Parts: sequence; structure tokens; C-alpha cells
Amino acid sequence: MLEKREFYINGEWVSPAKPNDYHVIDPTTEEPCAVISLGDQADTDAAVAAAKAALPGWMATPPAERIALLEKLLEVYQARAEDLAKAMSTAMGAPMDLARTSQVGAGSYHLSNFIKAAKEFKFEQPLGDHAPNDRIIREAVGVAGLITPWNWPMNQITLKVGAAIVSGCTMVLKPSEESPLDAMIFAELIDEAGFPKGVFNLVNGDGVGVGSQMSSHKDIDMISFTGSTRAGTLISKAAADTLKKVHLELGGKGANIIFNDADDKAVKRGVLHMMNNTGQSCNAPSRMLVQSDVYDKAVEEAGAVASQVTVGPASEDGRHIGPVVNESQFNKIQDLIQKGIDEGARLVAGGTGRPDGLNRGFFVKPTVFADVTPDMTIAREEIFGPVLSIMKFDSEEQAVQIANDTVYGLTNYVQSQDGERRNRLARQLRSGMVEMNGQSRAAGSPFGGMKQSGNGREGGMYGIEDFTEIKAVSGWAAE
Repeated sequence: MLEKREFYINGEWVSPAKPNDYHVIDPTTEEPCAVISLGDQADTDAAVAAAKAALPGWMATPPAERIALLEKLLEVYQARAEDLAKAMSTAMGAPMDLARTSQVGAGSYHLSNFIKAAKEFKFEQPLGDHAPNDRIIREAVGVAGLITPWNWPMNQITLKVGAAIVSGCTMVLKPSEESPLDAMIFAELIDEAGFPKGVFNLVNGDGVGVGSQMSSHKDIDMISFTGSTRAGTLISKAAADTLKKVHLELGGKGANIIFNDADDKAVKRGVLHMMNNTGQSCNAPSRMLVQSDVYDKAVEEAGAVASQVTVGPASEDGRHIGPVVNESQFNKIQDLIQKGIDEGARLVAGGTGRPDGLNRGFFVKPTVFADVTPDMTIAREEIFGPVLSIMKFDSEEQAVQIANDTVYGLTNYVQSQDGERRNRLARQLRSGMVEMNGQSRAAGSPFGGMKQSGNGREGGMYGIEDFTEIKAVSGWAAE
């Protein structure tokens, strides 16, 4: 079993202030795969002090030099891709093919996009032609506390760290204790790339401990958190006393609206998107809204597609889905599947219990419910597992009403060949992102939500902006 008890503080691997062992569980085997230490207030304080001390020098470092270090980080990241893939697969259950492609690939994608955006980012610019002696300066917020989840580890770490590096922030990262091994490799990469001491620090811990300590810390100027809406609420309250900037990327309950003129692959695409990463994505299209005259056909097809999705160990290659991350998530998903049955939804595929042939590991059957109504629990709660709820609508107006009838507002999806209709819905759907006809958002597109899906945006130019403050200067001398 791996022993990874140290933290990365001020450019060195250091022992915890006091021992507090935590076993990382492999969700495929339900056995411990590593032991880390959970940090204490003294560890958090040491990491924050290192970041605070490094801040003036890092802010004064020319952007071109910060970008050059980010380019070096991307280079060493790509060289350790297989190590990162194995770490994520083992700790959070992503099958190796998914870990190598999407999970690791997300990190290199975001770092590449930040490098491109940074080279075009205007840290200083005139206010306008009417004010030749006024300048607008974008400078680092300061010390950033980064709290990341287990479901897309490198995706979220690079979205936060990349933006912080470009902006000139120093940082303390608390990765999820469920998937810390990849983050510790990432700290090794920061070290190898040659970042100045104190710019990046890592302390392992849980939300109640290090997470809360960071959220309320007087010397942290910004918290960037990705995770559950419940935790986001607690972080906002903890951060209020110090009035620090709070950036939240939270849960979702995305609606995938399928009209009667949708393309032939729309239903299959929606089901497979839902099942990707074992349904553990905040932007998953978990509510499939289908126009009534194609509803029965869509339900039949969705059930058939889900029945063909295979489930297996994360350590194996293949296009199967793996386990969910831990026992707590497994039990929650099982309870919600049973709740769907009890509340009268029609089970089309899957159901409770483990898939056939798997009697150990946190494996969930790919599950599809039909005849779901907006008041049902499975239509309202974020399940965070491979469970799809199909609902019927008659008119465009009803589809929009059902889609918006949620506390969440992260991503919605529209499937239609009618361009004017797609554009109408894109304006009416209350979500930070709308994806249509299976077309992914382009590089540099901002990721984030509204309502209880959070605030702020990640990725590209927009992500860099979120880690900066705007300073207005008058009396600027001509250069």
C-alpha cells in the first residue's frame, strides 16, 4: 500500500504537524490502496504563510515568465500522463481508457488553453480614448485557496491552478481526500517545472478540517471551490467574516430537450453522455425531456442503449463504466433508485443492486426511468450516478418550463434541426451553458452556472479574469 503522508509546502515535502492517517479506498476492490494524512490547523497555517510570503514576488514576475513556467508545467504533465491516469483510476474508479483520455486529457487541454489565453490577456489597458491618462490594471486577487473534487480531478485542478498561475496568485490546494494521489503527482510536476517556493502549496484534508480552515482563513483572499451545493453554502458562510472572494462551481440537474425533429443519434448520445464517468459529472444531462409524439420510441431506445453499457473494474482497459467513488455514494444512489420506483416512475433499465457478476466494489447498474414527473425526487435531486430520468413534454413552452423548474442552472442541452428554435431556447434556458445537437463548447469557452449551480467562470480568458481584481488608475504618465 502506498504511503503518502507528506504535504507540499514552500517548495518542500514536509511531514504533517501531527499524524492523522486516512485510508484511500479503491472503489473497485473496496480495499485501501494508499494512506495519506489529513492536515491540521498548523499545516493549513504553514501553507497559507508560504503562499502569502511568496505573493509579492510572484505578482511582480512578468506575465511572460509566468507563462513560460506554465508551458514547462504542461511539458512535464504530459510526460507523467500514465502515472496520473493510474492514480485517478485507482482512487476514484475511472476505467483506464477513460483515465488516459478524458481524465488526463482534460488537464493538458486546460493548461494549453490557459497558455494561449494568457498570451492575449491584457493586464494593463487604457480606459478609453476619452481618458488618455487613465489605466485599467488587472492584478492578482492574492492568496487563493483551491478546493477540488474527486470526480474530474485533473480537470478541476488545472482549471484553478492554471488560472491562478497566469493571474499572479499564489495558492494552497486542498484536493479531495477521495482522490489525492493524482494531486500529489501534480505537486511533483510543479516542483519539477521550477516554480518559485510558496507559489503552489498542497495540504491534504477533509472539508470539515482543512476545507473549513481555508474558507475562514484571514490570509486567504479568494476561495475557488468545486463540489456539492451543500458544501458550497457552508463555504460561503465560513468565508463571509473575512469578505474574501468566493468562486463556486456546484451541482447540476441538466435537462436534455429532445424535439421530434432531433437527429437520429440524439437519444443514444444523451444516454451515453449521462453514463460517462459513471454519471459522476455535475453537467450530466440527467433529465431527458422528450416531445410527446416521439416519446415512446425514445424511451425504448434509451432502455436498449443503457442495457448495452457494460460495467467493470477500473483497472481494466475498455469502454465500460467503472464503480462510483465510495460506499456513501453507492448507498445514496441505491436509495434514490428505490425512491424512483416507490414514487411511481417506470423502470426501463437497471435498478437496485450491483450488476450481474459483480458482488464486490461500488458498482451501479446503468439505470433508466421513464414517466418521471417534475415533482419526483429523482427529477429534482442530483443523483451523481448512472441514472437517467425521462420526462414527456408537448410544447416548446412546456419544455422550457420543466427545464427551468430546478434550483440548479449549470448545463442544458437542446436537440433540434430548427435553428431558430435552438437559438430561442438558448436564450430562455436558465443555465450557465447550453449545448446543442451534440456540439461541444469550443476551447476557451467559460464553464460555470447560475442559481444553486454556483457563480464565477472557469477556463480560458474568463477563468483568468476570475482570479484578478480590477484597479482603476488616473494620472497615468505617458510612456
